[in-house]
Amino acid sequence: MAKLYYQEDCDPHFLADKKVAVIGFGSQGHAHALNLHDSGADVIVGLYEGSKSWEQAEKAGLAVAVAAEAAQQARVVMILVNDEKQAKLYRESIAPHLTPGKYLAFAHGFNIHYGQIAPPPEVNVFMIAPKGPGHTVRSQYVEGRGVPDLVAVHQDPSGDTLNVALAYAAGIGGARAGVLQTTFKEETETDLFGEQCVLCGGVSELMKAGFDMLVAAGYQPESAYFECVHEMKLIIDLVNQGGLSFMRYSISDTAEYGDYSVGKRIITEETRREMKKVLAEIQDGTFAKNWILENQAGRPHFNAMRRMEAEEPIETVGRELRKMMTWLKK
Repeated sequence: MAKLYYQEDCDPHFLADKKVAVIGFGSQGHAHALNLHDSGADVIVGLYEGSKSWEQAEKAGLAVAVAAEAAQQARVVMILVNDEKQAKLYRESIAPHLTPGKYLAFAHGFNIHYGQIAPPPEVNVFMIAPKGPGHTVRSQYVEGRGVPDLVAVHQDPSGDTLNVALAYAAGIGGARAGVLQTTFKEETETDLFGEQCVLCGGVSELMKAGFDMLVAAGYQPESAYFECVHEMKLIIDLVNQGGLSFMRYSISDTAEYGDYSVGKRIITEETRREMKKVLAEIQDGTFAKNWILENQAGRPHFNAMRRMEAEEPIETVGRELRKMMTWLKK
């Protein structure tokens, strides 16, 4: 059984005497910084000179400095900028200030696992990865709840890195929901696989295929959008609340029968073989290499795909329909 930690397992004293630098003030960065600050931690936000987030962080009552200065001041340095920007930031602004006994932290294991960042052995390295977007990490904390976290330790020369990591998890509210112990390898590879095969790549392509199929068969695009895209949230919310069994309990018997009888015709053995190939490419570093090279080249393929996908009919129809959905948050 996997090891889970909760509030009673986390001693905040392990963070009490350590200034924390949160590098970045985006989705996760603002949530970590504000939650830690509200939990009583000594927090400084590290940004680049001229960042549009600088004034926003100061208005929230946080100390702000350029990333190098924040890293120099802090005992714990949490890097919360995009994966593809971390290695350069680390080399230029953080590595020169990583004296022995400091703690370097991440919310995703990509750069450590694939060797883009290699901290010196005398530096402690841990990960606290909330399993939810930053705005949810913040809103749940404010409401007295929390988002579950993953915790992993990569280097532990000081012998207390897990305790410091758990204190950090408690500080952002994760220990209220539970903190699951894992490794950098497991978190990175399962996260990438889930995104590519299920949550993003798999679901997006399935919705597009269903939409295109109905439209090509002569049905109204609006009807196709409602049935193949809009109602996805209803199903996912039910699964999130009580698993597949609760979702099947909540839908009609007709829908449940269709689930059992058709699902495996869509996700075939050929699909599973391709998923296995995707996992192998994640495990052997092929995906990481391609993504790193894509960024080094200025993202030509990525930007072209983003532009082309935004012009798909499913997006055009969806934008028009959502204008009528006054209940949606803008």
